[in-house]
Amino acid sequence: MTDILQQPELYVLGAGPGDPELITVKGYKILQQAKVVLYDNLANSELLNLTPPDCEKIYVGKQPYGKYTSQEEIHSLIKHFAFSKGSVVRLKGGDPFIFGRGFEEILFAREQGIKTYYIPGITSMQASGLEDIPLTHRAVSEGIWVVTGTKKDGTLSADLRLAMQSNATVVIYMGMKQLASIAATYIDAGFGDIPAAIIQHASTIKQKSVKGPVKDLVALAESQQLTHPAIIIIGGVTNLAI
Repeated sequence: MTDILQQPELYVLGAGPGDPELITVKGYKILQQAKVVLYDNLANSELLNLTPPDCEKIYVGKQPYGKYTSQEEIHSLIKHFAFSKGSVVRLKGGDPFIFGRGFEEILFAREQGIKTYYIPGITSMQASGLEDIPLTHRAVSEGIWVVTGTKKDGTLSADLRLAMQSNATVVIYMGMKQLASIAATYIDAGFGDIPAAIIQHASTIKQKSVKGPVKDLVALAESQQLTHPAIIIIGGVTNLAI
């Protein structure tokens, strides 16, 4: 009797904002049966303790502004382990579909004939509530703009100038290297006094933050030695608890 070969599988799994207990129940179950886990820099390493003893765990992180595993290398590992082990879990910090390149990995896997599964994670920006910052609030913010602070070419996203024109909350991912440019953009538009906040290591024991006007973002970050990973939140919602 001929064995029926299992179709290779890829699980793209969001690890949440940092606290390992903020992973979804579905994600928890997937890790418990994982054969191979490719995990990145922002996924809490404590989650790897959920995997079976024989699970192969491979770091494919991308340190901000430093050494990193290229996306091509990650794709190659996905293909290799999906076919050699039957399935592979790609564990990514936050939510894989919000500045996480998770969908690129899904598309690559499908091109290789690998069956794909997406398991959403809690987005990092939702951890703002741990600092008494709701992303929306009646009569204060009617929406949310979520932008990247650094585009592929290293420049500041032009969408920021559009976001500034509304009363929506602006959430900036990967913007710490661009703090001076972000502040200058607001100041030049006459919006330097808008309240802002920076939250580093949200939802973890290392969480710390500062609040103040957007024009002072650089000084605020330096005063508390805030670096990456962090999210920047700009708008009246950052001032509600003061």
